[in-house]
Amino acid sequence: MNITDSRITTETPGRLSAADFGLLLLRVVFGGLLAAVGLQKLLGWFGGQGLAETGSMFEQIGYSPGVFFAAVAGALETLGGLLLLLGLFTPLACSIVVGVMINAMYVTWSGGLFGPTGYQTALLYATAAAVIACTGTGVLALDHGRPWQREGATWAVASILTGVVAAAGVLLLRALM
Repeated sequence: MNITDSRITTETPGRLSAADFGLLLLRVVFGGLLAAVGLQKLLGWFGGQGLAETGSMFEQIGYSPGVFFAAVAGALETLGGLLLLLGLFTPLACSIVVGVMINAMYVTWSGGLFGPTGYQTALLYATAAAVIACTGTGVLALDHGRPWQREGATWAVASILTGVVAAAGVLLLRALM
């Protein structure tokens, strides 16, 4: 065992841990899926509806103008997903995902947790983003060892709270429009 930075670790210096591989797997699958969902909205890729149809759906659920909100949601999902996949600017990526998923939970709340239109997927995505904010990305990430790398409790809380505040702002804007 090594004691570093007030943490007890069981990893051998210079070797990758199982946690690093686990975080890579989580980031690649989660980030890739989220980016694909964003591209469904924006471009109709991966069986998606594209921006015009998604915009009409956003209008029906109270986000007006629908195409604008659909474009913002799609762009943020794509950006947040790609950043997580790469392990790049992680606190920002997690904040983006938490904010978007709070809005998704809001509009799917009436469907219940497990209903066909329920909020379970949005809750799962928001939770995964919050977990990555708390754990960091591991050593197999573009952030690792870079001057801009930010992780730890303070950054995790800031990331999650920024997502919550941004979501609240969008929900307020939605109510005013």
